[in-house]
Amino acid sequence: MADKLPIKIESESQNHTELDAEVRGHSLKVDEPEDFGGNDKAPNPLEYMFTALASCMNVTAHQVAKEHGVEINSLEIDVEGELDMAGFMGEDERAGFQKANIEARIETDADEETERELMEEAEARCPVSDNFQHEAEINLDIS
Repeated sequence: MADKLPIKIESESQNHTELDAEVRGHSLKVDEPEDFGGNDKAPNPLEYMFTALASCMNVTAHQVAKEHGVEINSLEIDVEGELDMAGFMGEDERAGFQKANIEARIETDADEETERELMEEAEARCPVSDNFQHEAEINLDIS
């Protein structure tokens, strides 16, 4: 496995709420619900963000389980949170989520304590969770 994993998307705005993106040959669409002026053609950016967190937790949990010799029989991961819209609306508040709640339901061939430890380790090692919890430098290049 490589030491670094490069990630790149290319995207183009279709209108004030819709964005089409390409990732490794896969097409994605982003839109807002009608309540926010969109056409509800696809999940919004925040829904994709929570989906990314759940899917990253899934991959990481399976990796951690494999390393510990634990067989995952089933795993369900739900993510939820509430966004304070004040920052988005230009008020002097943070624009992002203040917290996200992850609910994991896991069944393995191990005991409950091992399952808890496995999921806690997965959360600690999950790159998306890490990016939620720690500041990442973002460089904006306008051309």
